[in-house]
Amino acid sequence: MIDHNNRNIDYLRISVTDRCNLRCRYCMPEGISTLPMKDILTFEEIRAVVEQAAELGLRHFRLTGGEPTVRIGLSILIREIRSVPGIEKVSMTTNGILLEKMLPDLISAGLDSVNISLDTMNREKYLEITGTDGLETVLNSVRAACSAGLKVKVNAVSLFSDEENIRSLIDLARELPVDVRFIEMMPVGYGRQFPGISHNELMKILRNLYPGMTKDDRVHGFGPAVYYRIPGYRGSVGLISAIHRKFCSSCNRVRLTSRGFLKTCLCYSDGADLREILRADMPEEEKKRMLRESMREAILRKPDAHCFESPEAMTENAAMNAIGG
Repeated sequence: MIDHNNRNIDYLRISVTDRCNLRCRYCMPEGISTLPMKDILTFEEIRAVVEQAAELGLRHFRLTGGEPTVRIGLSILIREIRSVPGIEKVSMTTNGILLEKMLPDLISAGLDSVNISLDTMNREKYLEITGTDGLETVLNSVRAACSAGLKVKVNAVSLFSDEENIRSLIDLARELPVDVRFIEMMPVGYGRQFPGISHNELMKILRNLYPGMTKDDRVHGFGPAVYYRIPGYRGSVGLISAIHRKFCSSCNRVRLTSRGFLKTCLCYSDGADLREILRADMPEEEKKRMLRESMREAILRKPDAHCFESPEAMTENAAMNAIGG
């Protein structure tokens, strides 16, 4: 679907839960509140949204959270989404803690690719960030997903500037056919308290560590990452630089929160309450029409650009687990 800025919006990120089995300090630390299950969209309601999104021309869908693997029956949802005409790709972003044992069911249901969040290869730092001693579990999931034939990306929030942490993460791309992607910390929710490092600084570090690094213009997915190749490495290195390399002019995504709100930009509270329509007492055909039109109107009004560089202008104050990762 084309918005008012002539951007092709073809990518929907679906938060299936606001709960998580980790407590990353910049996302959902100890004591954070979560929704009761009655307030979270059912799988049937998510499928209803996906059907109308597909009618509008959205083709790529990513399951997020919270942590999507803590939602019971996730493979059922993937199979349901896969059965909707027009769907081209179903992906998932996960912390990797439960992924390895779930892989057979997820792949059988039709999962195409997986992004695994991993900010450090240092066991002590991982424990400090997440509250869990789960580094080896996550690494086993990365290797298992690669072995199973999935397209795998490792997502690291750019928290540390020390070269050892950066090099150890990128070494995964030498060992395995994975893309290691660094994501600038966005001032959303608890992330406002953790500025991280700018990608201008990170690029200087990367150029110093890998002088033979070159631009990789191959298509790696549907997101905004800029990729680079290092000679002899099986995977690539990607940068998602929301602050210092603003990519709003080519943004192709919208987000569905776990409570059913369609968000068109992380910065703003704008969007459409689809749960209200989904749970309204009306004929099914009318409900479908209203869902589609509400989504169409929200997407058409998608903001021109985010305002991360001016956090005081943001109107969204929710934590990332409530918005959808």
